[in-house]
Amino acid sequence: MAALESRRLQAAAAGPRNLLKRNPMLQPTSLPVVLVLASGRGERFAASGGAVHKLRAPLGAKTVLEHTLDAVRASGLPWHLEDAGHPGMGDSISAAVRATARAPGWLVLPGDLPLIRPDTLRTIAAALADPDCAVVMPVYQGERGHPVGFSAACLSSLLALTGEQGAASVVRAQAQQGRVRQVEVDDEGTVTDIDTVQDLERAAQLLAARG
Repeated sequence: MAALESRRLQAAAAGPRNLLKRNPMLQPTSLPVVLVLASGRGERFAASGGAVHKLRAPLGAKTVLEHTLDAVRASGLPWHLEDAGHPGMGDSISAAVRATARAPGWLVLPGDLPLIRPDTLRTIAAALADPDCAVVMPVYQGERGHPVGFSAACLSSLLALTGEQGAASVVRAQAQQGRVRQVEVDDEGTVTDIDTVQDLERAAQLLAARG
């Protein structure tokens, strides 16, 4: 999605852009920062028949991205929206971490998880406070999901990320040191990402079932 359009969505939903030097939420704090990634091109969604970028796609009365941002705001955690154009998820993560480098940790949350629950974000943030833990991953019914939490110990590795593979290499490195924790959550939103029109239809059904 174009950076300009993403900024418009954020402005409508959350006011001024959360840049490190413009928002006190992103000043040094005891809480990790939620990094909402909104830089992807959404090619699979378009190929499946989507008429707009997946983050702008309507889901009930809001767009996909607006649902995600609502949950992030409701969590009470500091957050940063990374919506500039980047060639891959690794580049998006490194840019977002660089913009919030003084944070004590990060929760990496793709913008296309509109059903994520605020309490899940708080749960991952709390687990990340364990000094023996460098990475926290939510697990829903045996499936690993997002957001993935990273402590400040991962700073240099996250800043070095490039390409399409995201932070999988960082998780593997920390797993070899026994510093990855998996947390069981009762939240289908951790694994309900919107990659195709069919995913969007399923998300709409799950959202309606919540009442």
